[in-house]
Amino acid sequence: MPDRRTALAVAAAVGAARRYGVPADAPDVLADRSNVLVRLGNVVARVPATTALARPDAADWLARDVSLASFLARRGAPVVAPTEDPPAGPHLVAGLPVTFWRYVRHDPAAIPAPGEVARSLAEIHEAARDYPGPLPGDGPVAELYRLLDLVTRDLGDAAPRLRADADRIAAEIAAAPGPRQVLHGDAHPGNLLATADGWRWIDFEDTWRGPLAWDLAVLSRTDRLDGAAAVAAYPGAPDAGALAPFVALRALFGVCWRFVIARRTPARLGEARAALAGYLR
Repeated sequence: MPDRRTALAVAAAVGAARRYGVPADAPDVLADRSNVLVRLGNVVARVPATTALARPDAADWLARDVSLASFLARRGAPVVAPTEDPPAGPHLVAGLPVTFWRYVRHDPAAIPAPGEVARSLAEIHEAARDYPGPLPGDGPVAELYRLLDLVTRDLGDAAPRLRADADRIAAEIAAAPGPRQVLHGDAHPGNLLATADGWRWIDFEDTWRGPLAWDLAVLSRTDRLDGAAAVAAYPGAPDAGALAPFVALRALFGVCWRFVIARRTPARLGEARAALAGYLR
């Protein structure tokens, strides 16, 4: 049964659609995780759900998603594009930001080969290299600290250990050599769709300017395919030592995020506690 946040997200999607004459009598929820994705004919509305718990400025994140994806689509990069008619947004409805995307038929069961993920991600990075829009420079590091503040009480006695780990990892990343570039921000295969026109990336709301190692660390930790093989296939990938602090950041981020999920869905608190226990081992 949909929770209150899902119902509010669907209502916001419908409200935004009606504002622009998009058929909205039969909304179809395609996904309900960090964001709620609602199909409205040939348009998909994206509305924050779990992310709204951790991001009071969620509209800014969705605006970056639309801006970068639009830029990449114009360059012919392998992405799902936002809509132009209706305007992509974000549109604010009852306090919730809504963005509009083209509906693209895809096979949710398809798994890309590691080399395919590496090739298409490299295309994204190359096309995004001269993106002119403003982006955060601290990305997941800043968000990790926000998550720790949010879930500190849930972490119990482990909170000081996790905060100390965050401080150590943040210092290592700040000292990491090499250039900063435009990143996808959440480059795992779940954000890569198998369409009739080939593999297409979605979900750029976590984009930031940082070391390439972050996107590859995210990819390395996927359980959908051989992440290590995908990283190895990426042209000029950093070595394991250079990736290590970013892999550690992703692992700690994942633990904290599970507790945010449990804030929305208390029945999943056991999963969060198990993830914390696994991290502490």
